Amino acid sequence: MRAMKTTTTRATTRATTRATTRATISARGATTRRAAVGDGGDDAISGESLAMGAKIATTTKMQALMPARRDATNVVAQVAVAATPARPLRPPYTRRTDVDYVAQLGAAGLGLGLAYGVAKAKAILDTPSRTYVPGENTVGAEYDAWTEEEILEYYWGEHIHLGYYKDEDLKRGAGTLFGHRVKDFIEAKEDFVDEMYAWSKAEANNGGAKPRKILDVGCGIGGATRRLASKCAGATAEVTGITLSTKQAARATALAAAQNIPNAKFEVMDALAMEFDDDTFDMVWACESGEHMPDKKKYVEEMVRVLKPGGTLVIATWCQRHTPPALTKEEKSKLQFLYDEWAHPYFISIQDYCELAEGTGAMKNVDGDDWTKQTIVSWRHSIWAGVYDPLPVFTRPKIWYKTLRDIICLERMRRAFGEELMQYGMIRGVKK
Repeated sequence: MRAMKTTTTRATTRATTRATTRATISARGATTRRAAVGDGGDDAISGESLAMGAKIATTTKMQALMPARRDATNVVAQVAVAATPARPLRPPYTRRTDVDYVAQLGAAGLGLGLAYGVAKAKAILDTPSRTYVPGENTVGAEYDAWTEEEILEYYWGEHIHLGYYKDEDLKRGAGTLFGHRVKDFIEAKEDFVDEMYAWSKAEANNGGAKPRKILDVGCGIGGATRRLASKCAGATAEVTGITLSTKQAARATALAAAQNIPNAKFEVMDALAMEFDDDTFDMVWACESGEHMPDKKKYVEEMVRVLKPGGTLVIATWCQRHTPPALTKEEKSKLQFLYDEWAHPYFISIQDYCELAEGTGAMKNVDGDDWTKQTIVSWRHSIWAGVYDPLPVFTRPKIWYKTLRDIICLERMRRAFGEELMQYGMIRGVKK
């Protein structure tokens, strides 16, 4: 800073000296001109010259000071710049060549193509493909295909229904990616049969005795039928399972023979027009068949008809939430997808099932419950089962697309139950 002040002072002194010299020379020139002109104009010329000289001297002095000030400012700026850290210079802009434009257009085209492909795939997967067709055996045909593919049985075991998870199972992570270490998916399904049998109060309704004749409506490949015959009701019971799928009935019969369960038998039969006499069974069991029925009222009436007085009716089925309030447009759209992707005609609420049972005039002690909490993780558990063991899918390329659609529908089902649009309904009652 001292160097800066000294430099500034020296510059100022030099500028002042130069200005004074110039003013002196100007004054001398004015005096010489006055002598040449004569005495008449001496006073006027002398006054003008002096004033002009003074003005010139002042201006010159200011001009001389300005470079000095600029020099001082420049010194300060240089010191400030030296103290500021250097920034990397931005690379100069270079104009793109034709090749760059081609590459850019190619990348943009690839991006647009990929976006279109994703949107197209989403549109296809969001469009249901297995709509229920009235008057046709749509459900039976779908289960025929699933049975023949063997994939559903591989992952779901003998039980084509959801599993049951106790609170302690859920706390330990059952149903997650590695939830099989807590509770196996097939084990959860077997537990569901045991829990459903206990909840039905069939033995209490029968004076403490086990039911002797049991009907399983919509038996699938007979997992629940055989468990009722071998464990719940026992070997003294006669358990009959009915299904619309010829392949399911054949597979169920083969499994019963392989497991040596002779008191379980299977028939192909329409649940809406059963061939059994009135008052035939001590217990009528229906696990996840109601959602497939195109006439829920007839479905309940037929089961009540073949049930003996004092016999127990127990139903487990997917239900929509009770109305009112009325379903929103979004809710209707979500339900419609679930209808049309897995050949469901429609769903009703738990309360609706109870009212249908009571409406027959032949039932008493009708009761309903929501088991969503105990079953909802089954949806993702079934997906994780495939993720953990994907080889069966990859070895059957023909069903990749169908498997992908089923995974999407499983997740949509889970969301519908999680949003309380759907409920897992349990209904029970005793025939008068």
